[in-house]
Amino acid sequence: MKDNRRDFIKKSAAMAAAVSVTGIGSYEKKKSSILPFKSRPYVKDAGIKFTELMGLESPRIPFCKQLAVNYAVSGVMRMEGLKPWDPEAIKATKAAWDKHGIKWIVVEGPPSLGTQTKLGLEGRDEEISNFITFMKNLKQYGDVDIICYNWMPVISWARTNKEYVGRGGALMLEFDYKEMQGAPLTEYGEISKEHLWSTLEYFVKAVMPEAEKIGMRLSMHADDPQVDVIQGISRIMNTVGNYERLLAMYPNRCNGVTLCQANFATMPDLVDIPSLIRKWGSDVISFVHFRNLRDLSGGARPSTHFTETFHDEGDLDMYECMKAYYDIGFDGPMRPDHVPVLATEIEDPKMRGGYTTLGMLYAIGYMRGLAEAVAKEGAHS
Repeated sequence: MKDNRRDFIKKSAAMAAAVSVTGIGSYEKKKSSILPFKSRPYVKDAGIKFTELMGLESPRIPFCKQLAVNYAVSGVMRMEGLKPWDPEAIKATKAAWDKHGIKWIVVEGPPSLGTQTKLGLEGRDEEISNFITFMKNLKQYGDVDIICYNWMPVISWARTNKEYVGRGGALMLEFDYKEMQGAPLTEYGEISKEHLWSTLEYFVKAVMPEAEKIGMRLSMHADDPQVDVIQGISRIMNTVGNYERLLAMYPNRCNGVTLCQANFATMPDLVDIPSLIRKWGSDVISFVHFRNLRDLSGGARPSTHFTETFHDEGDLDMYECMKAYYDIGFDGPMRPDHVPVLATEIEDPKMRGGYTTLGMLYAIGYMRGLAEAVAKEGAHS
């Protein structure tokens, strides 16, 4: 165990040094202990845990059960008189998922990690204390070992149009930075990158040692979109080099990455997604948002204008991405993200925002087909 940890620390330090000097393109290809592509036996879904983001009242639950999507990404159910980090609330949430025959394995958008912590305001230490309690109870009573979080204070992921017309009239999400120019500052005024780095480091130093002790993986989601500033608030999780800076703060598997593919695809210092997957490997990548997009900005990096797409028609080579996950032996959770609104759901104005049932069904089928292809190619070639 000590040797493994020492090796991981050495690799993380080497990677961080490479980025600080010459950028991601200078990395040497990471050597892997995973069996070569041609010599591995076939495993259903390439060993990946297909998941879906949904609540306990979601109409997608029966579809997931029928599709053998046996894992859930979910928050804690609300219970009167209880906080989300209270053991009884976590126990009840786990029991409810168990009753559905679905295993709860990821919390995305955790409670008690908000503006106070990300902006370093009064009440930050209380928030962090509650977060540590949540993390410990989640592991002990919920059997959940991944928390997906982000460092986007005040304004989370942003889109300027939820009804971009795509293939066959399907409705897609769109972002056009020009439409946000001139938007007023928030009540917090201008927030610098340096300030966000200081608050993130404060959080990492307080939380990561506790996460390491209990085997919890904290999985940072990228800023979405990757522009530098939105309404005066800077963004720092918008380059690969900045991710390396985060990883170097606490080089351990507990400090990991949610690889939301479409976000990374528009970062200015990215070579390509499959190469990044192979370089980071499963010690760094703990959770995947399998997602595609089409750049409409003419190649600007970061992209200032893009639209989400069907999984099969965007700029990313999704087969090569899936093959890269197979090559590193990734066996963690992967979910579809930001799917289009399809016929029959279009008439319902509530069916917007990338999380519709029919789009999810298509995406899961597409992902499963890719996984079967790479797994069988690996087993039989």
